[in-house]
Amino acid sequence: MINLKTYIRCFVIIFSTILADNSTYAFETGAKQAYLMDFNTGTCLFDKNGEKKMVPSSMTKVMTAYVVFSNLKENNIDLHDEFLVSENAWRTGGTKMFVNLNSKVRVEDLLRGVIVQSGNDASKVLAEGIHGEESTFAESMNEHAKQIGMHGSNFKNASGLPHEEHYSTAKDIAVLAAATVKNFPEYYNYFSETEFKYNNIHQYNKNTLLGKKGVDGLKTGHTDAGGFGVVVSAKRDGRRLIAVVNGLNSEKERIREADKLLSYGFSNFINKKLFNADEEVTVVDVWYGKQNNVAVVAVKDIEVVLPKSIGKKNKQATKVVYNSPIKAPIKKGDIIAQLKIEENNQVLFSTDLVAKEDVAQANILGKAMQNINYYWDKYIKSK
Repeated sequence: MINLKTYIRCFVIIFSTILADNSTYAFETGAKQAYLMDFNTGTCLFDKNGEKKMVPSSMTKVMTAYVVFSNLKENNIDLHDEFLVSENAWRTGGTKMFVNLNSKVRVEDLLRGVIVQSGNDASKVLAEGIHGEESTFAESMNEHAKQIGMHGSNFKNASGLPHEEHYSTAKDIAVLAAATVKNFPEYYNYFSETEFKYNNIHQYNKNTLLGKKGVDGLKTGHTDAGGFGVVVSAKRDGRRLIAVVNGLNSEKERIREADKLLSYGFSNFINKKLFNADEEVTVVDVWYGKQNNVAVVAVKDIEVVLPKSIGKKNKQATKVVYNSPIKAPIKKGDIIAQLKIEENNQVLFSTDLVAKEDVAQANILGKAMQNINYYWDKYIKSK
């Protein structure tokens, strides 16, 4: 019987478009926490204390909006529904939309009050209008956080006002921003609005990057405990990046550091599509099957983010790795191989490949013939 071994099939993929004159440089930021993510692939391009617990301040309101969007999409509420302003909501401190006590406010206006004006009062009105109590709304925030892969967060309110058990991470906020863009494109435009007037009070969005260099969202934040922070998303030349910075000393600093982080990502990395979903990558050997090999395909589009400097000074290889022999029977869609991209023996990217079709098991005679052919090739023909 043939011995099991790891088989590596190497092949060349030309990355001519990723060569550049400027090599990737080391990035530095004064932010206490920072995280840069490629939207299409989820690849982390920069991480400074990205998984360290932090105070998210009003960046919390992205999750508040996410829960509202979810309820809108599920038809639990409507943009034209009106929610009553309770005394509890009206008395909320910090930044305000300035809703009137006992008035009724449309959900759409409240959303703008949360996103554009960063109204803590508007956040609480939405929370109470949807779930009766803000604490119950916070439970829903945490449920949604788990669903989208936010593993280091816990929300206790809808506004981001200080609470010892209310926290997140820069990485989680980036994950949240990406999920918002992906899952609610019909509502995402609210994050790009630069001003909103309500109750004869005109307020401007504090994210002054909006409309510049492709920035179209999302949310600033500030508390004494958390410092100044912002989560931003920008799209340039078909690429979208999401940047989070926090723990800075001023509004000017957070905007400058976020702008620098985005510029770093767009200048030093490039997206490259390797294979489309269901596209054949290569063929792998099959043992004891009615056929001797089977094609492996990508489960979904395979897109990678690579430094523009790759290939200039470093050795890069693309490999398909699988345990040989792969025994029949094989079902279409079975994971039987991996595509890996390595640089200097370090894995930059890895994804599963699946069988393109079923491979039935050979009968006893077929298996016997394969054994005879194997021993003939290995021990007799080779001599």
